[in-house]
Amino acid sequence: MLDMIAQTTGTLWTLAAFVVALAVIVTVHEYGHYIVGRWSGIRAEVFSVGFGPRLYARTDRRGTIWQVAALPLGGYVRFLGDDNAASAGPGQAVDPALRRQTLQGAPLWARFATLLAGPVFNFVLSILIFGGFAIVQGLPVDEVRVGTISDAPPAITNELQPGDRILALGDLPVESWRDIGAATETLPAATTHPWQVERDGQTLTVAGPDPMPARISGVAPRSAAAEAGMRAGDVVLAIDGEPVARFTQMREAVEAAEGEPLSLRLWRAGAGELDVTLRPKLSDLPAEGGGFEQRWLIGVTGGESFFAPQTRSAGPLEALSLGAIQTWGIITSSLTGMWAMISGQIGTCNLGGAISIAESTGQAASAGGANFLWWIAVLSAAIGFLNLLPIPVLDGGHLMFYTYEALRGRPPSDKALNLLTAIGMAAVLSLMVFGLTNDLFCP
Repeated sequence: MLDMIAQTTGTLWTLAAFVVALAVIVTVHEYGHYIVGRWSGIRAEVFSVGFGPRLYARTDRRGTIWQVAALPLGGYVRFLGDDNAASAGPGQAVDPALRRQTLQGAPLWARFATLLAGPVFNFVLSILIFGGFAIVQGLPVDEVRVGTISDAPPAITNELQPGDRILALGDLPVESWRDIGAATETLPAATTHPWQVERDGQTLTVAGPDPMPARISGVAPRSAAAEAGMRAGDVVLAIDGEPVARFTQMREAVEAAEGEPLSLRLWRAGAGELDVTLRPKLSDLPAEGGGFEQRWLIGVTGGESFFAPQTRSAGPLEALSLGAIQTWGIITSSLTGMWAMISGQIGTCNLGGAISIAESTGQAASAGGANFLWWIAVLSAAIGFLNLLPIPVLDGGHLMFYTYEALRGRPPSDKALNLLTAIGMAAVLSLMVFGLTNDLFCP
């Protein structure tokens, strides 16, 4: 009975997180269409968050109805003269005096800008969130100085203090943070090492942790680690009874298991030691020399030590630049992954559907508000990219038609538009069904 209650609670939490994330992303996307359309002289009749029966509505002074509908799985802006919520088709007949205020009757530049604005606003949302993280969390200072100290298991001695300037690790001099990472190539894995630091004008040698301990910094949604209940901050002490001191040792143990179950002994701040059992999953990953390779993974990132670098504030332009780089990385990885599936380099099970996205959103929300906000930024960039695909009924399909019109001097015929729109709708529905099938039957 308790298991059933816990499962139901978890499902409701997942659905709630998914609805909130989707509402934020869709509202930003549709507002991009709305505001650029308004600036371009195109009149919006309805701005809807959700589909179906209207739950709440108000009409603004411009005559636009702002509403919340019963099915919170999307949203739309319906412009004057639109045949449907997707603004597809030749449009309805309107008073010739109002033709300029319709999407179909607006100049080509206005239509193009209005449709492009939706995905662009998704990218802007991602850039702002990623940039906000850079401002809040800060960036490492040029000097290799210790910032904050994290809790560590009792077996690990950490005598480093905030403000320490790191001069050497063992016998290896340290001039940059990269030197600390490079030290793992020659430094043996151990729970404790001698660190030479400058503290209050004195040079001291103190005991400190391994530069790349088996400390988890992130857990991927829907991964084996997430399903086992692992969290960021967990420290892996042993795998199948074998002690683990460095993150690379854990990775080697996971790969050597080749998908067989593993027993992990963890340490968690505030909870002490605990045991979990999980089974690694075979995943497709980009290879260093190009292409893809398959590796056994449990779905964690790590290697962060028990101290963080001293940070400085990131300037607004610097933060936005970092946010743009991260957003561009999501777009390029989405494009690379899609092409890899089409060309057969990776399996089609890499394409998830609504269930996997909802589960990932729920797990991100369970990991904390910062993780949830980060996941919204990732989803926003991915959804912006998907909407730019040249498929009729998507924004990219409209832009494809407008490009044709710009090149040929006339739009496609109504017959061609209707046919291509029907094909596009069938393609989108097929992708949704395919993704849902993967959610249900792929391992």
